[in-house]
Order: sequence, then structure tokens, then C-alpha cells
Amino acid sequence: MRILVVGGGGREHAIAWALRRERPDAVIHCAPGNPGTAEIAENLAIAAEDTDRIADAADMYGISLTIVGPEGPLAAGLADRLRAEGRAVVGPSAAAARIEASKTFAKEVMAAAGIRTAASRTFTDLTAALHYVERHAEPLVVKASGLAAGKGAIVCATRAEAADALHMMMTDRTLGDAGATVLIEAFLEGEEVSVLALTDGREVELLPASQDHKRLLDGDVGPNTGGMGAYAPVSVATPELLQRTRDEVLLPALAELRKRGAPFSGVLYAGLMVDAAGDPSVVEFNCRLGDPETQVVLPLLTGGLAESFERIAAGKPPSPLETAPDRFAVTTVLAAAGYPDAPEKGAEITIPLTLPQGVTVFHAGTKRDPDGTLRVNGGRVLNVTAVAPGFAEAQANSRAAAESIEFAGKQYRRDIGWREATRR
Repeated sequence: MRILVVGGGGREHAIAWALRRERPDAVIHCAPGNPGTAEIAENLAIAAEDTDRIADAADMYGISLTIVGPEGPLAAGLADRLRAEGRAVVGPSAAAARIEASKTFAKEVMAAAGIRTAASRTFTDLTAALHYVERHAEPLVVKASGLAAGKGAIVCATRAEAADALHMMMTDRTLGDAGATVLIEAFLEGEEVSVLALTDGREVELLPASQDHKRLLDGDVGPNTGGMGAYAPVSVATPELLQRTRDEVLLPALAELRKRGAPFSGVLYAGLMVDAAGDPSVVEFNCRLGDPETQVVLPLLTGGLAESFERIAAGKPPSPLETAPDRFAVTTVLAAAGYPDAPEKGAEITIPLTLPQGVTVFHAGTKRDPDGTLRVNGGRVLNVTAVAPGFAEAQANSRAAAESIEFAGKQYRRDIGWREATRR
């Protein structure tokens, strides 16, 4: 079996790691990959967005299965291109990827499918948006409609903060074209849960539920980021909640996409807000595995992922996933100095030769010099994942390993999983 994993972040390292564990004899390529994937696969110096060269590589290397990690190439039609050439691929078409690439489109799908979500209005005119904010209850949420690397949603405590967010997106264009269209949403109270589903477009197989931590600093304060850590499983995500998510969120969304001529195949991510009554509302949909959720969820699996990928790519329902019983995982993200606004690259990284048992370090924003020196090369640098029989042990091991890794300006949260720790 010859596998191509498209992407070069922590998510793609975790995907390649999980596939290597399940398919030890497979030939795995990563494009472009990173120093972490280089230890378990062959990296190809091809950008994930370079559709032509990715397609050429699939032909050149005789790839039998391609897994597309990032949302950008999916929205740009990479899966369409590969399927048109007869390639087996895990990832939705560009039309179906609009469920993430356009929050406006996602709201239309949810409204048509009767899926619970926050009330919202969409704007392309700044003046109209500002007038709407003047009458909106506080707090409120301002979202860029397009792809913004997980940084396009701003929770605003006041109308003044919302007005600033609108100016930032629509006037300053800090998020580029992603902020040309914005959504203003009602604020949802509750606890966030990430549910990822493998799907052929009709049937779904759920991965263990996880919870991301978006804010930069301990206590959920500071600027919004792409994600500073995650844990799984989440006790709030009871079997009853997951069944409701399947029946009231995932299956209706897939059915509506089919109605619109955009059947979805790949990984559908539902970001939920679970209120005090236990009712889930959709905060957002993503068209791929989450980051850093992938790094905390895949290590809990003991089998079934590779087979499910193969089946989905062949147009068949995913197979059952095998999960380690009574195991918990916590991922701590190590970020560069200056992240998220202006990450500083180039600092030398030192990872201890010995880490706590059950700890895996997934590379995200790193590079290696010709002499072997490992350096910071992105905003989120490393993902430190610990798996253990108890939640507290997993949390402590992830934090301890994060503390032991050194590079100048390192930022990380020491409270990943704090809600779960409080409950326990």
C-alpha cells in the first residue's frame, strides 16, 4: 500500500503516525511533511496547495490512497482533481468543502436541515454591520465567513469590541479575503465539544469526542488562536449526546449536502456548544480532521482508521473504529514567541531523549537545518500528547513533557483539560 498524506502540520504528523502504526509495511509519503513525518515517512518538497504537483506525485509514486489534511487544498478542489484522475482520496469535493470554507453557506445548510445553531446575520457592508451591532445584545460573536486558519471567530464582550472586530476584518483586512463577508452571531452559553465523523456521505463513524482550547493563556484568556491544546474523551460527551449529534446534526447535514448536489465524503467535524440542559448547538462545521484535536484523538485508537480511510475513498461506509478502553489523552501545544499575531521563527529546539511513558511529540511548525539542528518554523511548533490510564496522569505527563522541551520564547498553557479536572 502506498499512501500520500497532504499537509505539513501536527495533524498530518499524527495521521501519518497512526497509519504507520496500523500499516507498518505501507509506503507513506507526506507533502510537504515536516521533520517529524520524516522519521516515519518520506517527505516530498511539494506545497499542500500545489494541486498540479500533488497530482503528478500521486502518479509518479504510484499512490493508492491520498489523505488531504488541510482545508485550503480541499476548498481549492484537490480531491476533485485526484478523483477525476481515478485516484482514491479521503476528503470532500470543493463544493462540499464549502461547509467550512463559507460560514454563510454552512448557516444556510443548517437552516435548511433544521440543525440547532446560533441566530446570525451575514454582512458584506461595514456600515450595515455596525448599525446591526448597535442594537445587538451583549456579548456577541463576530466571524469571518471564509477560511481564517481557526482565527476567524471573535467573542466580543461588548458592542464596542464587536465594532473593532468588524473594522479589523472588513477595513484592515487582517484576515484577507476571509473577512470580506462577516457573520454576527448570538453568543451561546455552554461547553464546547469537538465531534469528528468519518463518512462516505451517508453513514458516519464517530471518533472519540475531544475539547479544544482556543485562547492563548491559562484560564481561557488572551487572544484567539488556532488551538493551544486538547483532551479526549470528554465526559460531557455522553453516549446520549453523541447519538443526538449523529441523528440531529451529522446525518441531517449530510442529507442536505446531497440535496444540494454536493455529497460529502471524508471527515466531517462538528464543533458543538453543549448548554446546561445538555442540548447541543453547532458552532461550526469543518471539512477535515481538526487541529489539534487529531493529535489527541488518533492516539486513543487501536485499529480501524486505515481500513475506514480505504473504504471511504472507495465510496463505502467506514468500518468500526477500535478504541483503547479506559485511556485518556491530553495534548499541549508549544507555540512560538509572538504567536498568534507575529510568530518569531528560527529559535533552536531541544527535545529530551527520554520523555514520560506514553508521550508522543508531534511536529507542527518545525524545520531541520542541514547539520540536524531543529528550529522553530511556525506559530504552533510542537504538540505534546500523553496517553495514560487516568485523566490526571495524562494531563500531568503532557504538561511535564511540555516543560522539558526548550526553545527561546516558548509559550504554552499549563491548564489543558481544566474543565475536566474540575469535574473530576
